[in-house]
Amino acid sequence: MEQSFFFSSWPIKTISIEDRNYPKDLKKIKNPPKLLYFRGDFPQDKEKLFAIVGTRKCSDYGKTIAFNFAKELSLSNLVIVSGLARGIDTFSHLGALESKGRTIAVLGTGLDEKSFYPKENLKIAKKILESGGCLISEYPPGQKGTNFTFPQRNRIISGLSSGVLVIEANKDSGALITANFAKLQGKKVFAIPGSIFWKTSKGCHFLIKNGAKLVEEPAEILKELKIFQEKKAENFDSLTLEEKLLLEALKEGPQNIEKIVEKTKIDIQKILSLLSIFEIEGKIKNLGNDVYCLNL
Repeated sequence: MEQSFFFSSWPIKTISIEDRNYPKDLKKIKNPPKLLYFRGDFPQDKEKLFAIVGTRKCSDYGKTIAFNFAKELSLSNLVIVSGLARGIDTFSHLGALESKGRTIAVLGTGLDEKSFYPKENLKIAKKILESGGCLISEYPPGQKGTNFTFPQRNRIISGLSSGVLVIEANKDSGALITANFAKLQGKKVFAIPGSIFWKTSKGCHFLIKNGAKLVEEPAEILKELKIFQEKKAENFDSLTLEEKLLLEALKEGPQNIEKIVEKTKIDIQKILSLLSIFEIEGKIKNLGNDVYCLNL
């Protein structure tokens, strides 16, 4: 099998549907892959896997939810599964990595570097492997992605998982294909509501109207999956007034620096200093382009 320099520490291995370590839940789905290729630590049946998917063209709202939900669910020992595509998938994997948890990426291409897509996520793929995660595909090295391979891999994402959360999706999004596979497989489907004016809310609202559970916080998913974890209350007593004002502003959702200054009436240099400190402490997350959000 072709090996890439980038992934040289994690050779491509295979597992057959006849193998006793082949995932039991995946074996039950319609048309299960007869052979899986993987790099890293293959999932075990004793683990609880959960999928988070959504549109590639997501908003800052979607990025924040994907990151924070993945992080908190991962802290409750769920293994986050997604497709390592741009957008929601990317931030779901990043959230799991932030919590030092395991995350699994199911690709619609071969696992060799030449076939890997999208190329800008190669570094995230390497971080997934370094953190004890796994890359999985039913396609051999050298297989490029096509209009067939990406939708087909969605049945594996849902098949491996105990449930699927959809965060932002158009009505023709591949995320809805994953949700439909999950429904057919008897898995729980969850969806995040959004603005009625956003195209990326249409898919989630469609799912909710057709039986998906509307969720607003990770605890609701954990309750449905019968996973309970006592949350530690964060102590804000020691914060200064300026620090409290900044965190209060970010409670309203992702904000750029100009908006934060406008809401808090704090000098921009002081805001920049506080943002740097809070980011180092893990209280906030930089989403890029000077947009910040809370780490829930």
